[in-house]
Amino acid sequence: MGVSCVYVCSCFGITEEQVHAHKDSGACTPRQIASACKAGTDCGSCVRRIQTLLGRPVDCSRKRGALSETLLAGIAVPASGAPRTVAAGAGAAAEADAPAAERPAVAA
Repeated sequence: MGVSCVYVCSCFGITEEQVHAHKDSGACTPRQIASACKAGTDCGSCVRRIQTLLGRPVDCSRKRGALSETLLAGIAVPASGAPRTVAAGAGAAAEADAPAAERPAVAA
């Protein structure tokens, strides 16, 4: 019987087993997982799953904001209504880690 592997990140081919290995090595946030293996840095659809595997609560409202920013390809309008530019390659992992008050404001 073969070993089954469940992919978490299709963009980079990262499995649950790899995420758990990085967690066991000390990674405890999606950003740290991203630094270790790139998971969560491309399309961002795996960040919620990574948060779950790490045992972190998923904040759907903040995730929705990160996804909106990703879809707007670099130009986003946050809840404040003031447009800002999102750095290219910032990825959703960084957005999921930082509370809104700690996210740097980037001038448009």
